[in-house]
Amino acid sequence: MNAFDTSISNQRVRVGRGIRHELCDELINMGCARALILSTPGQAQLALDVASTLGGLAAGVCSSATMHTPVEVTEDVLSYARLIEADCFVAIGGGSTIGLSKALALRTKCPQLVLPTTYSGSEATPILGQTKEGRKETLTDPKVLPEVVLYDPELAVSLPELVSITSGLNAMAHAVEGLYAKDKTPQTTQLAWQGLEAFSKALPLVVSNPNDLEARETTLKASWACGAILGSVGMALHHKLCHTLGGSFGLPHAETHSIVLPHSVTFNEIVVAEQLAPVRYALGGDHAGQAIWKFARHLGAPMTLKGLGLREADLDHAAEIAVQNPYWNPREVTREGIRALLQNAWAGNAPTI
Repeated sequence: MNAFDTSISNQRVRVGRGIRHELCDELINMGCARALILSTPGQAQLALDVASTLGGLAAGVCSSATMHTPVEVTEDVLSYARLIEADCFVAIGGGSTIGLSKALALRTKCPQLVLPTTYSGSEATPILGQTKEGRKETLTDPKVLPEVVLYDPELAVSLPELVSITSGLNAMAHAVEGLYAKDKTPQTTQLAWQGLEAFSKALPLVVSNPNDLEARETTLKASWACGAILGSVGMALHHKLCHTLGGSFGLPHAETHSIVLPHSVTFNEIVVAEQLAPVRYALGGDHAGQAIWKFARHLGAPMTLKGLGLREADLDHAAEIAVQNPYWNPREVTREGIRALLQNAWAGNAPTI
């Protein structure tokens, strides 16, 4: 899979086992000398290891990246970045850390180098989602697209099984919605085919053997392909629902994507069945939404919003928020239709056509 045709974005993208050890050279090539290394609290040791590798090029470490990129966290880290006179950001992790790096880059115009450890694909997009006062909003700006991305499959080996599964399904959601995007192109459709087929084959291998570096490399390449789609075309109902559930109810990003995806696809499949052919080809079956649901269940993904802590009493409010300022969608979005979709996702029912 030729996932690194970077004509789709102005990025330097490299992949290889042990490539993280070339960080110093990459930063010097970027003209940077004072890097702020970013991570979540759970990956603080990895951030410290990277700082040790960088030596004098590391100006500081901050391990406070938080899900859904709360503005208040960004502002706190921004103060620290200015205090240490950081001239670039090195983000190690998934969507939470990359989101913080993007938010800082937007405010400072400093360049970013990203070492992804999950399959979120955020590193491949000029999109930033931020949460403020209980609402998640997204923006697109070329200033938030990371300048350099290094995919090292050795970093992904320690990824917990659940994160491998849910972040992989999250990435697949970008490809699926790209198939019926109103501004899709032949290039994004080809990337969707490649990404979906790669994940369908390699993600089960990763789950059965986390140390399979070839499978890890394949999934990282697939995550770039899916992320490039997210950064190139508009998303639809699925992403609106996930932003609603994450920003307003605090549900975890990747898990929410993996649960909602079969139901949002089934909702739209009535009008875009032809465009969803790559999903059926990659996963098998006669219906794309059902195929995704079965694939997720086989992998051991979470299957219910109830299991994430969402109360059934919250579903009405979630439906109301989701129909406000709706994203473009191939099928008309109604409150009643969304409420029924959310009910199935909350309970974990198999999607029905």
